[in-house]
Amino acid sequence: PTAPGEDEYNQLSEREKEIFMLFAEGISTREISEKLFISVKTVNTHKQNILEKLGLSSNADMVKYALKKGLIRLE
Repeated sequence: PTAPGEDEYNQLSEREKEIFMLFAEGISTREISEKLFISVKTVNTHKQNILEKLGLSSNADMVKYALKKGLIRLE
């Protein structure tokens, strides 16, 4: 649970932030697992935790959230 006005993104663990940014940049689950040397199942577990903490429901929502928060930019 986030205090009113507190940024949900800051509630993510460092690993969740790392995985969030990779998803937001369009990297696939399999590519993330290979890059971080973790299983696809572990990536999916992190993804579900991220979506829940941020109140999102899809990869597309993660991209929109990242753009809105200025975490990524269109090139």
